[in-house]
Amino acid sequence: MVDLFDIDLGRRSRRLRVDTLVKLRWLALLGQAIALIVTRFVLGFSLPFGPCLLVVAGSAWLNIGLRLRFGHTDRLEDLPAAAMLAYDILQLTALLYLTGGIENPFSMLYLAPIMISAVSLSGQITFVLTLLMIAAVSALTFMHYPVPWFPGETLQLPFIYSAGIWAANVISAAFIAIYASLVAVEARKLADALAATELVIAREQHLTQLDGLAAAAAHELGTPLATITLVVRDLEKQLPSAGPFGEDLALLSQEVARCRSILGKLTSLGQDSGTILDEMTLSLLLEEVVGPQRDFGVLITIVKNGDGREPVCRRNPGILYGLGNLIENAIDFAASEVRIVAQWNAAIVSVVIEDDGPGFSPHVVGRVGEPYVTTRFDRRAKSEEGSGLGLGLFIAKTLLERSGATVATANFGPPKSGAMITITWQRAAFERGVKGSISDAAKIAI
Repeated sequence: MVDLFDIDLGRRSRRLRVDTLVKLRWLALLGQAIALIVTRFVLGFSLPFGPCLLVVAGSAWLNIGLRLRFGHTDRLEDLPAAAMLAYDILQLTALLYLTGGIENPFSMLYLAPIMISAVSLSGQITFVLTLLMIAAVSALTFMHYPVPWFPGETLQLPFIYSAGIWAANVISAAFIAIYASLVAVEARKLADALAATELVIAREQHLTQLDGLAAAAAHELGTPLATITLVVRDLEKQLPSAGPFGEDLALLSQEVARCRSILGKLTSLGQDSGTILDEMTLSLLLEEVVGPQRDFGVLITIVKNGDGREPVCRRNPGILYGLGNLIENAIDFAASEVRIVAQWNAAIVSVVIEDDGPGFSPHVVGRVGEPYVTTRFDRRAKSEEGSGLGLGLFIAKTLLERSGATVATANFGPPKSGAMITITWQRAAFERGVKGSISDAAKIAI
């Protein structure tokens, strides 16, 4: 079963789209403009028409700037989205200040930003926006232009009526914020559960399909490898060990043994040896992974930069295979060096794999790790298509994510070239099941 460790799968999908906020603001501005025109030219009421239009025009220019700056699918983080909603509250406050303050019937529109925040943003942000709205309503209760009315006449409403409107707005905002937040939390939990289920099912379906392919490959490759081994041994007996033929035969024998080792690793991914040697430090983990890769003409450098005790994990064939695959991929495309940087502190453990090759192709850099996506320019094949099916990184990424890691890929910026893969664990996830780990110590302290 895939263990999703402290991952909020639905968080990004809940972020507000800039396109949605822009469309809602255009709708609000259209309503404001129509209300001003009807009040001034149809009803003939007196109001500061010019300043009101300037307030509406300011929001229109903001919308135009947002449309030019962001794409249709861009989403805002919580703080920028909160700033946008706070601006809408302040813009409505300015417009109400010019048109009667809290006595204006359209003061109920304050509830719209509160509702949007309660559904899409955190409870803390919704609370702050509600306080901002209450402050604005309170200020408008005492300071505002007169309510638009017939020329030469002034509409005077009793203060008790204004106080009633203030109370209605404040209570409605608080009720909507609490009610919508509770409903949204339930919806988010369900959405997260569905997203996690869909992710697990999708990944498991891919791996299940690969299981049959791996079994067939292991079965089919067994006989040819045995035949090649026999032929190599016969040739070693017939040909001298010294000279170019002997070197080629030794290399061929080494590669056959490596193929057998790879098939053996595939069959051991789900097994647990259950011995005392299962626990290994991060340094030992990296050395075990890097060891078989050091004889391929590329310098491999391991740099350790940690704060506190070095992390210890249980021997996990999935982590070993995943890291080994990523390092082997880096070696294949590196020009001269692969650099592995291990970092840790009390909360995070990360491994960064860097190479000085050409980097990931620009059109797939954001899709690295998806199945059947070839990743980089292969200097040996002289083609951006490479020579594989694009399944290696998918399998490695899936196995690492099963251990609780997140995998991120990027290219170095000019003038430096090369690719960078960052694997990050929460330290509690990396050390899960290890006696004496920081996570265990925290549990004991609690």
